[in-house]
Amino acid sequence: MQRKNLSFGFSTALTAFIATSGYGIVQLLQLFHVTMYPLDDILIYGFSLLISLPFLFSILAFHYTIAQEKHLWSHAAILLALMYATYVILMYAVQLATVIPNSLRDKTPTILTVTPHSFFWTLDALGYICMGISTLFAALALETGRANRWLRIFMLANALTVPLISVAYFYPNYSTTVLLIGSPWIITAPGSMLLLAVYFKKQTLNGD
Repeated sequence: MQRKNLSFGFSTALTAFIATSGYGIVQLLQLFHVTMYPLDDILIYGFSLLISLPFLFSILAFHYTIAQEKHLWSHAAILLALMYATYVILMYAVQLATVIPNSLRDKTPTILTVTPHSFFWTLDALGYICMGISTLFAALALETGRANRWLRIFMLANALTVPLISVAYFYPNYSTTVLLIGSPWIITAPGSMLLLAVYFKKQTLNGD
């Protein structure tokens, strides 16, 4: 059963890594005007949606590798990952299934449209804030030592993007420059997920 848990964790963490990397690439393509609406939004929201459940499931699998005395931290990581997934699934499912199709017929903004400081903009921000805090708790759950050093560093670095993301989303005067304040996430999030996949693989090999 433990081997199945580790295999599940590896697969979901690797999927989250691919999705976060894809998001970063698409974000850069949009920034340099390589992709245009609606393709840019479809790709960004699509990759973002693909991150959600794999991230949640990888954190769940991670919990089952942690010593019981540190379950408080790993349980906290699961709860924040669940909050993240709930926020962003609602956000991206509505955008992909409702807002974008409707905008192709009628470009008039609605309450569902994502604009700076709108309802769904705030949901998106809360999602990534919860994700960062989840990786903070996951880092606290890891055993100290050289074996997990880089995973801990990247998870903590991803947690440290929370203030940057908060500024990028909630700064009163929106601009592309302000939004780029949160750009370290496109390194820390994929890095955390890749190293988490490596962590699961090492756990599998150690169990043989």
